[in-house]
Amino acid sequence: MAETIKVGELAKALELEIVSGDNKALSREIITGDVSRPGLELTGYFNYYSHDRLQLFGSKEITFSRRMMPEERLMIMRRLCAEDTPAFIISRGLEVPEEMLTTCTENHLPILRSKITTSRLSGQISSFLDARLAARENVHGVLVDVYGLGVLLQGDSGIGKSETALELIKRGHRLIADDRVDIYKQDELTLVGEPPQILEHLIEIRGIGIIDVMHLFGASAVRGTMQIQLAVYLENWEKDKKYDRLGSSDETVELNGVSIPQIKIPVKTGRNLSIIIEVAAMNFRAKTMGYDATKSFEDRLTRLIEENSDL
Repeated sequence: MAETIKVGELAKALELEIVSGDNKALSREIITGDVSRPGLELTGYFNYYSHDRLQLFGSKEITFSRRMMPEERLMIMRRLCAEDTPAFIISRGLEVPEEMLTTCTENHLPILRSKITTSRLSGQISSFLDARLAARENVHGVLVDVYGLGVLLQGDSGIGKSETALELIKRGHRLIADDRVDIYKQDELTLVGEPPQILEHLIEIRGIGIIDVMHLFGASAVRGTMQIQLAVYLENWEKDKKYDRLGSSDETVELNGVSIPQIKIPVKTGRNLSIIIEVAAMNFRAKTMGYDATKSFEDRLTRLIEENSDL
């Protein structure tokens, strides 16, 4: 879990202009993804001031502050510069008030600026911070992008997850993470997976060792993050065990508080797992688009029974 992120990292990620702030100022920590627009505070009402948030100034805030007397503006800016305030951010490329520059310099507080609109900038900041500050949970498995679908391969150690992922990569699909997947909730229904930094772009194949997928297959064979939409559990084939042959079971697995559809695929010599997983991904996508082959088969069977019963 990333509990904080530095202001300098935010500025670099969103390509924000650093108007004011040395290395010490850019090292200030952001602890929440919430963004504050200090409208009431500019009128002098500080009872509920969210001083630990990024302070975003749009055209409304800047225009209002320009109507103040310089002394009043300086006093308000000094009250806005709390000890744990991460930074001031100006949208639309607006001119920074002189009093803001003065007080931020006094308190080693950075000022960042962007040319985009306030609402769009606020959304970008919140989205970036929510992802970076979200609680993370790591699971054992391999995450691959199959036809634009995030597929998490799980199963016992040595079952062939990495080898199956390698075959999928050779068939044009993309690796997100091998062996360990860091997952976090983007929202209540969306789960995102990414690789730990130390394992990024790497995959381990028993008998060969660690290989760099991007180096061997190119940048198109990897991606950094992916929404997890389907879990595939690989299990050893058991002769006497009954397996789902119609695809009518609706199993799920819970990861980090989010339920993900899961299918179980028995592993047996001669089965081409990569092709099976490709078909599973396409079939899952077809279901989400409203077509269910199992239901279609059951409807045909019902009609056939009804026709024969009339004879």
